[in-house]
Amino acid sequence: MNEFLTWLLDAVQSVDPVVRTLLAGVAVMLETSILVGLVVPGDTIVIVAGTAVSSPLEAVMLGVAVVIGALIGESIGFWLGRFLGPKIRASRLGQRIGDDTWVRSERYLRKRGGPAIFLSRFLPVLHSLVPLTVGMSGFRYRRFLAWTTPACIVWAALYISVSAAAAGTYRELADKIHYAGYLFVGVIVVFLVLVFVGKKIIERLEHRHMHEDDTAPSGLLEEDVED
Repeated sequence: MNEFLTWLLDAVQSVDPVVRTLLAGVAVMLETSILVGLVVPGDTIVIVAGTAVSSPLEAVMLGVAVVIGALIGESIGFWLGRFLGPKIRASRLGQRIGDDTWVRSERYLRKRGGPAIFLSRFLPVLHSLVPLTVGMSGFRYRRFLAWTTPACIVWAALYISVSAAAAGTYRELADKIHYAGYLFVGVIVVFLVLVFVGKKIIERLEHRHMHEDDTAPSGLLEEDVED
């Protein structure tokens, strides 16, 4: 186990740090802009890149690249929604996503407003659809960035710090205990399970909130929407 895991981590780390960081940023940009995130989660991309971090500077640079990539991707999604939203929804891909999912995204934004944009970064499916939905809604772009930027920072910092710490600890223990690889895998699995459970809890609470507030006024404020 240790031999294979060491080979795998070394293979990722052997990629030039600049190239590795840029690839992670581009991958996250694609994941958040053109619905690739419905197939390949950005979480996986960040975890793999995070295991190769060998210094605080590399961690910061990776975090910056991931956040910028996410913001560019979500901005592309926003403007695609603004200009091509109805066409994307009516396309073959949009129909495969399902009208119920689109309606859910619209209702979520309408009821929650800005906080929906922040929380969607941590919710499955919605984090890929909400930028498009926000663009279609007439929500101001500057307000959109104000809500999504801190969410992207928190998301990137969480995944990079955990994956980097797990890989670093493994490298320190690999030559001392033969089951270090299992500890590494266990830490990552536990982290992903906790993230999954957290997402489900947030999703359930938000779903309940939407049903309870069906008669409540919209969460979109006048200053959030362009004339």
